[in-house]
Formats: sequence, structure tokens, C-alpha cells
Amino acid sequence: MFMLRNLSKFVFGDGSKESIVEISQGQLYLVRPRSVKGYSELIFKDAAATIRRTGQEFQYQLVVQRAYEEGEEDLLEEGDEDGGVNTLGGDKDEKTFLLDEGLQFRTDVRSTGEKIFAWRDLSGDVTDLWEFVCDSSVKPETAALFERVALQCQYERKHRRSHEFATEDDLESLAYYEESIPDASPLSSPITKSPAHAPAPTAAELFPNTTAENMAKKAAGKGKAPEPIEEATTAPPSAAQPEVLGTLASATAELHLFDHPSATFVKQDAKVHATVSEIGNWEYWLHIVGDDREWLGQPVVEDINPVFNFEYKSFIFNHYLDDGSAFSWLLRFTNEEDLDTFQHGVMQALWEHLNQTKWAKAKDTDREYVMEAFQDLTMEDAPDAEEEEEEEEDDYEDASDGQRSEHYDEDESEDDVETDLKDGDINSQLAVGYKHDRSFVVRGNKIGVFKHTADNQLQFATAISSIKTPKGKAFNPNKVMLHQEDTNMILQNMDNPNSLYKMDLETGTVVDEWKVHDDIPVKVFAPENKFAQMSGEQTFLGLSGNALYRVDPRLSGNKLVDEQYKQYATKNAFSAAATTEKGHIAVASEKGDIRLYDRLGINAKTLIPALGDPIIGMDVSADGRWVLATTRTYLLLIDALQQGGKNDGKLGFEKAFAKDDKPRPRRLALTPAHVAQFQHETKAPISFTAARFNTGLDDKETTIITATGPFIVTWSIKKVLANRRDAYSIKRYAEEVKADNFKFGSDKNLIVALPNEVDMVAKRALQRPTRESIATPSRVGARRAGARGSYLGRNDIVDSPY
Repeated sequence: MFMLRNLSKFVFGDGSKESIVEISQGQLYLVRPRSVKGYSELIFKDAAATIRRTGQEFQYQLVVQRAYEEGEEDLLEEGDEDGGVNTLGGDKDEKTFLLDEGLQFRTDVRSTGEKIFAWRDLSGDVTDLWEFVCDSSVKPETAALFERVALQCQYERKHRRSHEFATEDDLESLAYYEESIPDASPLSSPITKSPAHAPAPTAAELFPNTTAENMAKKAAGKGKAPEPIEEATTAPPSAAQPEVLGTLASATAELHLFDHPSATFVKQDAKVHATVSEIGNWEYWLHIVGDDREWLGQPVVEDINPVFNFEYKSFIFNHYLDDGSAFSWLLRFTNEEDLDTFQHGVMQALWEHLNQTKWAKAKDTDREYVMEAFQDLTMEDAPDAEEEEEEEEDDYEDASDGQRSEHYDEDESEDDVETDLKDGDINSQLAVGYKHDRSFVVRGNKIGVFKHTADNQLQFATAISSIKTPKGKAFNPNKVMLHQEDTNMILQNMDNPNSLYKMDLETGTVVDEWKVHDDIPVKVFAPENKFAQMSGEQTFLGLSGNALYRVDPRLSGNKLVDEQYKQYATKNAFSAAATTEKGHIAVASEKGDIRLYDRLGINAKTLIPALGDPIIGMDVSADGRWVLATTRTYLLLIDALQQGGKNDGKLGFEKAFAKDDKPRPRRLALTPAHVAQFQHETKAPISFTAARFNTGLDDKETTIITATGPFIVTWSIKKVLANRRDAYSIKRYAEEVKADNFKFGSDKNLIVALPNEVDMVAKRALQRPTRESIATPSRVGARRAGARGSYLGRNDIVDSPY
């Protein structure tokens, strides 16, 4: 191996090349021994396999790309109605895999002399494999080099250091042994049809050479047994149950724990006793115990992220340890009655904990509303093939993205990644232009301006530095809003909560201070209507903790319009607001309730009850049909259209819902298993940014965008309304996403602000959540102005003429 070792050093190089090693010709198969759809499927007839760098240190990808014959790609572009090349390079043309031990990467040589590379399909059955069959023209030394580099990449990911420190034994321990890889194209399937009642074949029956005993024998001939790929997830010790004051629900069930390496729920106990109990001071306890051990004890809080699935009679939830570790549990009940009883107990405990009010005191309609918000979380059957094919047009795996340095130049090494710039500031807010194709990114007391190019990229335009009040005092804006055809920007200074500032974007200077009121602060401000910033409209909405009012900058003295001022005697703790195209208003609070108004100065037409979680963001569809609220751990999509009764066809903004009727809520949350995987990778709790619809003058809302930690998340509204299990897609970056939004007039392009970078990304670059897509960070393909992708560079800000 000496020659290969030296050669692999040369191939890895100095880090300036994305591709490390490549096999230029071969075929890609997906082998599913248990699938009723067929044993083997040819994915790419002509393909190339590459091992690539990512933007994150010690992370590498195995990429298999479809190869086109000469002229074939041009023909596909000409026949594409959506712009040709945009449909190429997607999931149908490229498969990307994180080089991790969990892939169980292995090699073999067929009797015909062809080299085979195989690895697990982590999104499929435990026996499913991807197989790359090298073309006969591939030289043996090239295949050997590819195998060795794959092991070295896995070593770096596992040990977080260079492969140059690896010994031969270290690399050998990462090799996965299998005496014979299943043939990707057998004459007949090795699995014969069996009666419907026959049990599914086991892995040992399908692949007898992969049993632990045979693998140990195989490895013994090489001097040592293979190390485990990744330890299976094991249940942590249970917390002691506090003294119980009363029981809200009790049932027997089967207990499962989500296993991170296999991405499946694994049975832990065939029969456990689960209870939800009151322990005092609005605290409640979930306790699970079996015949042989105590499995789980934890408080019932919003972070458990409860999901009730009546199709499978299951309750799925999250459990957190003090160190941030997350586990996902599943209780499977014997009948729907037990699940229904347990659901009521869990929801009562959670609601009382959040609202500190007894469930019995809530109105019947409010209780039904809370239950309905969670009952919508069902998993429907997969759609028919035609519908699925249509939906998959948006699925795209962008392996070219990753993290680049803030000062990246075309000739810069990709290892030169600097994410903590010397100015000490980070990007914090994003404002997207409606009237003009511009985006504005706030960074400390500076604002970067980006142009949206015709090919849907960002091009750095200019920077506004050293934001100051008209009196010359520097400040960092904590909230911003574009105003008056995107020529002005309204800024807020946290040190002066009773005033707002007007910035002239033509000159990049703050030209006016608007004192709203001597005693009433501005906690939230919002446009007069959904598209007000496209017009010369000067007035806008303002909110304090318990008041709603209009601000008119044209008034002399204080700018609050007294005639359009609604104050509540109680502390409503207003926290967010949004408006429709007609100017109807939705206002949310830290208590979790939502008020719908048709105009200012009067009582709300509709009060939507609280689930209990504080609302941190609001949006409304242009026509007022859909209200979107954001909490820390979930979104709430509410249908404000009344159906039936005397107000049939009216919105909740216009007419009050009947006493025995409430708007229809849908609670959008990540599945507990995905939450556990997110936190397994990032060690950070779920914390959504304010969610938004895509918007445009003639566009219907089709997609919702938000972010949590390093993940961008989008929901398809069509899939949400169809109760589809795959309603959301994700894209992971190497750093935390600070702000996000859609490009105006499109649901296909997303604008993302990271701490030190800004990116416009195609929605099709987001993927379905899998172990790989959750674990693999992307680089923001950032470039200087005029190249693909842009970002707010330090020099661009500091050296501004303003």
C-alpha cells in the first residue's frame, strides 16, 4: 500500500480542489432485496463516481453523477419548459452521500473482473444497497485508490483529524467486510415469492455472509475484528418520578426508541405502563415503566413535540437530557381508544402547563380547537405515481454548495474558511425589496445592499456604514422595514423604544426621527397593507404590549394617530402583526392567542384561542384566507374562511365566527425523529425564525419558509393540506441561519442570511429530511459581484464611502 499511500497524499493535495478522486465510467444500481417493486433498479446507465470535499473540515461526499452522451444534455434543455438547465443536475442526475461509517462502504470484484463499490441506502430498508459497477476500462490501481481515499475520508470524519495520522490498522478497521456483494443485475431475484402471511426474510437469510459470526471469522484472518460502525442508540437512565398528586391518563403500550444509525424506531419493550400525572405548581410528569425496568421519566413541556398518529395507533415524542442530547420515543397502543385517552391526558397537561389554567375552565370550543391542532398530524398513504412524479420536480440535491470564507476570491483555497470576522458583528436581519430587486442585510450598524440578477443570483451593490441618528449618535437597528416604494427604510433603536427613524436609501443616511408617543413604546411595527411598500403609502401600524395604533409621519409632534388607537386594559403582551392586501390586521401575543381585525380602533372580530406557546412571528396570505403564526418549536397554519352558517364564505377578519365554531388550525412541526436527528448533529434546540409565505402581486401562496439553527425548512402548502408526511424539505448550512425570506414574486428562490454570508438558493436545492441531508452541511457558493452567489464581505462594509 506504500505507493497508494503516497499517491493519495498527492490526490488530497492542498485543499484547493473540490474533487479528490474520480472514476469516470460505471453504472449505478439500487438493490432492494425485500422490495415488492423489484430486486434491482438501474439508476444511471452511464455515470461517474467522485469523492468531493465539502465546505466543512473533515467532511467529504461520495457523489455519483449521470453522464450524458454528446448532445443529449442540449436536447434535454431544449425540451424543458421551465428553463432548461434548471432541471438538470437535480436528484435525477446526481446522488450524494456523506462519507461516514454508517454507509458501510464495501468493495468486491466480480468473476468478470469488474470492480464493485457498494454502500447502504440509509433512507431505505436495512438490506437496501447502492452499487456502483466500474466500467471494464477502469484501471485496477484507480479503483484501489478510490477505495483507499474513501477509507481516509471516513477516518477524518470519525477522528476529526487528517488521514495522515492514520495507520494501516486504523484504515483496516473502517473497512466493511462482506464475502459477496449481491449482484445488482441477477437473472432472477434471489427472493422467491412467498404467501402473504409468510414472515419477511431476515438480513441473515438474505445475506448469510454478513452475520456477526461470519464477519468476525472474515476479519480474524486479517488479524483483528472490525470495529462497530456506529453504536446503536441506547435508552438513557430514567429520571426519578416526583410525588404524584393525580393521574390524567394511564395506558399500556409497546415502547420503541429511535435509533440514529439505522434511522428507524427499534422496539425496547413489548409491554410498558405509561402515565401522565400532575405533580403540582402547573407541572406534569410523563412516566413509562416496564416489568423489568423503569424506562422514562420527564416533565410534560412544549419541547416534547407530541405527535399522535391514529393510523398506527402511536404517540411519538421527544426527550431531552441536561447535556442537550435528544431522544425520540414511540408508544404504540393496542387500540384507538387507549390512544385517544392518552392524547387527551397529554394535551391537557401541556395546555395547563403553558396557560396555568385548568383545562376544565376552558370553553368547549377552545378545547376542541387545541385537540384539532394536534389531530391533523396524521400520515396519509403515499400519492399515486402520477402525483408523486409531479411533486418530485422540486426535489433537488445540490452537492456543490458548502461554506466559503467571507473574503473568498476566485483563486482562494477552499480551506481558507473564515467565519468569525474581525469587526465582531454578524448578519442579523434581512429585508427583501418588493418594488425593486434588492435585498438589504443588517450587520451591526451597517447595511449591505444586494441586487437580484436576471439569473436569480445575488450581486453585491453597495454598503451603508455607520448608521447614526440625525443627531450623530451611532446605533445598531434591531428592527427594519422597507417603506415608500423601497426608497426608505424604517429603523428602530432599542435604546429609544418610543421613536423610529427614517433612512433615505438613496443617500444611505438617517434623515428623520419620528417620536411616536411620549408614553407608548413601539414594540412591533408593520405595513399598512400587504403590499404597502410598493406604493407611496406613508402610514403604518404600530403595537405596544397592549395597544394597537396607526403611525402617520406627516403629523406634527407625536406621530401616533389618536383616532385610530385601541388600548386594552389587560396585559395582552402583543408580539407580532401582519396585514392582508385589503389592510385587514392579524395580531398575535406572547400568550399564544391571535386577534383578527378588519380595521384599527375597534374590537377584534375574531379571537383565536392560544395553544399556550408565545408567538414570535406572523404572516397572512394576501387574500386573508390563511394566517401563519410562528412559535419556537412549531408553526400554526389557520384557515380563516368560515364554512357554513350565516357567515359562510366570510373571513374571520370580516365577521366573527359562531360561538360553536372556530377556525381550522394545522400545527406544522418537524417529526420527533427528525428533531432528534437535528439535535444529534447540532446539539442545539429547535428554534424557528419567523415563518413567511411566498408573496407577489399575482402569485398564490404555495410555500412556507422558516429556519432553525443551520437548517432552512420549507413546507409545501399543497402537501400540508393533503396531510402528506413529506410536507417539508430542508437544506443544512455550516452555520446558523440568521434570517430568511422568499424573493418577491417567486416561490422558487430563497434568500438566506448566515452570520457572515448571504445566499440566494433555488427551492429545488432543498431535500427531503434524511440522515444524510440532516448531517451534511452546504457551502454557500459565494463569489464577488457578478459571479454565482454573493455575500456581504467585510471589506464591502467597512470600506463603504458612506
